[in-house]
Amino acid sequence: MSEKIFGREKLKEKVQALKREGKRIVFTNGCFELLHIGHVHYLSAAKAEGNILVVGVNSDRSVREIKGPRRPVMPENERAEVLASLACVDFVTLFDEPDPLVTIRTLMPDVLVKGADWEEDAIVGKNVVEANGGRVVRIPLTQGASTTGIIEKILTNYRE
Repeated sequence: MSEKIFGREKLKEKVQALKREGKRIVFTNGCFELLHIGHVHYLSAAKAEGNILVVGVNSDRSVREIKGPRRPVMPENERAEVLASLACVDFVTLFDEPDPLVTIRTLMPDVLVKGADWEEDAIVGKNVVEANGGRVVRIPLTQGASTTGIIEKILTNYRE
């Protein structure tokens, strides 16, 4: 397993130490079932908002709760490791809840990033981050890039 993947509490210690060094911590989250160009653009843009990018990844149970019994496509440990292999990602942590609020409260990032498809008032953790002096950034999506779209294309093109 990658040296970038940590449980929430261990990651909290690392984040606090980095903050003491003056580093700006950026947090984003998602399922990241099949890594695609939209994810790469999004994560690179998120990293540009600070010094350290932390990615929260929904656990398998969490993904099933959100997206249904046939998901996720890839297991949580593989999704975490693929994300950790990206140069722009500094740390990865899994969370089992349907949303990242507990993780956001634990890590207290300086910047919370979500895709522009999220209305600002609907972004989980927004109030926590802003109350702590942080900010929320919405990143434009890459048109035509989605895990659901890839799954649909595979099913359409490769059905026997």
